Amino acid sequence: MTAPVVIENCAIATMDGRADDESGTEHRSGHIVVTGGRITAVGEGPPADVPDGARRVDGTGCLATPGLVNTHHHLYQWLTQGYAQQSVLFDWLTELYPVWARIDAEQVHAAATAGLAWLALSGCTTSTDHHYIFPPGGDDPLAAEISAAARVGLRFHPCRGSMDLGRSAGGLPPDEIVEDTDAALAATEDAVRRFHDPSPGAMVRVAAAPCSPFSVTSRLMRETAELARTLGVRMHTHLAETREEDAYCRQTLGRTPAEYAEELGWLGEDVWMAHCVQLDEPAVKRFAATGTSVAHCPSSNGRLGAGIAPVRQLLRAGAPVGLGVDGPASSEGTSLAGEVRQALLAARVRDSCGPAALTPRQALWLGTRGGARCLGRADEIGALRPGMLADIAVWRLDTLAHDAIAQGPDGGQAGGDPVAALVLGAPAPLELLLVGGAPVVEDGELRTVDVTAAARDVRAARLRLGAPR
Repeated sequence: MTAPVVIENCAIATMDGRADDESGTEHRSGHIVVTGGRITAVGEGPPADVPDGARRVDGTGCLATPGLVNTHHHLYQWLTQGYAQQSVLFDWLTELYPVWARIDAEQVHAAATAGLAWLALSGCTTSTDHHYIFPPGGDDPLAAEISAAARVGLRFHPCRGSMDLGRSAGGLPPDEIVEDTDAALAATEDAVRRFHDPSPGAMVRVAAAPCSPFSVTSRLMRETAELARTLGVRMHTHLAETREEDAYCRQTLGRTPAEYAEELGWLGEDVWMAHCVQLDEPAVKRFAATGTSVAHCPSSNGRLGAGIAPVRQLLRAGAPVGLGVDGPASSEGTSLAGEVRQALLAARVRDSCGPAALTPRQALWLGTRGGARCLGRADEIGALRPGMLADIAVWRLDTLAHDAIAQGPDGGQAGGDPVAALVLGAPAPLELLLVGGAPVVEDGELRTVDVTAAARDVRAARLRLGAPR
């Protein structure tokens, strides 16, 4: 059990409102009290009671927010950063599949440790991962990345991915890296039974996650949905990421990606989809009506030239939207705090209403509350209020790059906007990151894993894989 913590004298953005308004509670100079890994008090001014033995953190000059929630990632791709730099998705995948076919569990562990460490340093307290490369033989890559998450100290939602539609059967991946359908289903069930923890406050929850319409058969999609609902776990996949995928679905499957997903039982409150760039208006309405969530990955979509997801339209319709950094081979920066800013900019470029498309608070909502909704944990994470898990990020905003925005011209007596400073400003230094009340980052330094050793290990893994520098 972690010791009590009291954070005081800081601005606080609780993110307890809705994405479609600005009603979330904020405090100019307040406190957060943490006991037993959960938040027990939040409010303006000093705390009324300080638990015995509490660690007291002076948050002067800082903003406290919920820890960021990453809803889509491919951690193993840390080993292939900087590759296929001018390629669209299908060409990028075709170039990288043969490299990924050689990956083993030890390399996945090194990549996951590096990737999760970097996420922690960008304010992330909960991350997913979508792993779908399982070369025959050897140790279990999913177990390897779960071990890495435990070392780093992040809450983790690994998604047991799968591919069973190889090139010879009309899919995109080479035959040597797809699984037999029955084997993939059995492995998914085994992963859930071994690792999934449905209890309150769980550090590990598993999702069932066939990869994409162009790498998975309809049978695997349909039967995975049936399996997931029998086991009581969530479902995740890529959908409508590019124009090429949209054309593939229309020409090969005779329907749009969203229509195909709905036909196979893949719309619902227990489903979140990655990307969804190419959703038309009927699809947006169906997502909202069914409660299907979207993991928006603006940097990766920009890097691959895929386009920009209709985030404003999804939010206005009532569909949950969170943020994802996606794989580091298509989003080399992989900073979740950076994705908050990128989401705001992308929405304003895409939408005809320009700057009104997304506000700084809505962008931060995507990275916190929206992500929690995607993962089915809105009752535990993504907001700062009593009873929630103490997953908290404290950002330093009295820096040269942030102070004028955060404090305003009168030094913070009136005006000034700490949330805008965090979202619109340069990447803010992370003063403190708590996961369940336990410190993971302090004074901008990771306390759980030696980052120099992690860099060395991932470099060795990359060289052994034979991937580019």
